[in-house]
Amino acid sequence: MAGEIPDLHAQLRTGTGKGAARQARREGYVPGVVYGGGAEPLPIQIPFNDLIKRLKAGRFLSTLFNLKVEGHEDVRVICREVQRDVVKDLPVHLDLLRLRRTTRIALYIPVEFINEDAAPGIRRGGVLTVVRPEVELLVTAGDIPEKITVDLTGMDIGDVAHISEVKLPDGVKPTIDRDFVIANISAPSGLRASEEDGEGGESEDGGEGASESGAG
Repeated sequence: MAGEIPDLHAQLRTGTGKGAARQARREGYVPGVVYGGGAEPLPIQIPFNDLIKRLKAGRFLSTLFNLKVEGHEDVRVICREVQRDVVKDLPVHLDLLRLRRTTRIALYIPVEFINEDAAPGIRRGGVLTVVRPEVELLVTAGDIPEKITVDLTGMDIGDVAHISEVKLPDGVKPTIDRDFVIANISAPSGLRASEEDGEGGESEDGGEGASESGAG
């Protein structure tokens, strides 16, 4: 199951329509509505500064939230749209979708890498280069995996870990329909530079040695 789902605090918004929405904005809130899930739409408002912080943190539209509104039961939601002012590019309204446990949604799930000590490439000084620390997956709202695991056992320098090599939970699949790279093991830059210098040095030494032999 997923780890802790972040809370999203909102207030019940009294009144609907453009007038009520403008009043909410004047008071420092962003108006919104919660819909879906077999229940009536619920007008809400979220403090402007709180929403800005969430938006700056990234992936607001693909994060599952636990919506808390006083006087109402907590409900899982995902944001489907944030409308912005065309001039200032600031949020002016948002739509939140209630999720049933059986709802399928796309979420970013963290990747965990295990058994680094069993990877010959890392033991030889190779560097694990993580291409995707998170992977966007189609999951069921009631059964969200906390993470997916990449086993590095046996991986050498130059080896690549693809999504097809990861065992995903039942019913979970990537949103991208191709075998993309999650990570690879590359040689450290210092080692590559040393090898290149070594190759050049051998060539020069060999030339000097041949000259001395000919002179003798």
